Amino acid sequence: MSDFRLDRTAFKAQTAKEAADQTAYYKQLTWQERLRIANYLNSVAYNYPENNPPRMDKTVFSIRTIEK
Repeated sequence: MSDFRLDRTAFKAQTAKEAADQTAYYKQLTWQERLRIANYLNSVAYNYPENNPPRMDKTVFSIRTIEK
C-alpha cells in the first residue's frame, strides 16, 4: 500500500451519479484489497504509520459483573 499517496491539494466536485460510479469500482475489489485501502486511509486520517497502528488503552475499560 505504500504506492498509494493522498493528494491533499486535489478536490473534484461530483454529482451523485459520478460518486455512484466509484462505488462500482470498489465493489469489484476483493475484501482484502478494500481492507488495505481502509487501513491506509485511517493511517492518513489519524496520522500514524500505516503498518503500526496505535494500541488501544485498556486501562480505560473495566470488567464488572451484574449483581442479582
